[in-house]
Amino acid sequence: MTENTAFGRMHAAVNTGDLELIEKTIDEVVDPGLVFHAPVPTGVPGVRALKQVWRTLLPAFPDLRVHIEDVVVQGDKAVYRNTVTGTHLGEFRGLAPTGRSVCYGEIFIVRLDAGRIAEVWGVVDVLAQLRQLGALDA
Repeated sequence: MTENTAFGRMHAAVNTGDLELIEKTIDEVVDPGLVFHAPVPTGVPGVRALKQVWRTLLPAFPDLRVHIEDVVVQGDKAVYRNTVTGTHLGEFRGLAPTGRSVCYGEIFIVRLDAGRIAEVWGVVDVLAQLRQLGALDA
């Protein structure tokens, strides 16, 4: 359904767990002027922030997988509801590896321009993620 879109290519790269491929794919499918609206503590904008997300997540969750549950497309925008799974095997947000599995939801709205990802809005269930890692009380 999304394989031939910029987001579909990005999704396929992410699920390889190969940071070099992910960053190469970002360079190919994401507009250099990306506007990235997501609660990521990177302190950098756009494409650099998007790359930093994967530089943070993959060492912490080397088996991370993103499963697309729903896609809604209208005009130049698509909404993706995803389920993310992984095992906490590396440092994440100051938390030492726990070996625990996580499963949490996220929703992204992606705007395309000339076939490239130009703008992203994201909501990630970080509360569920941190609870499953034992960083917060249930």
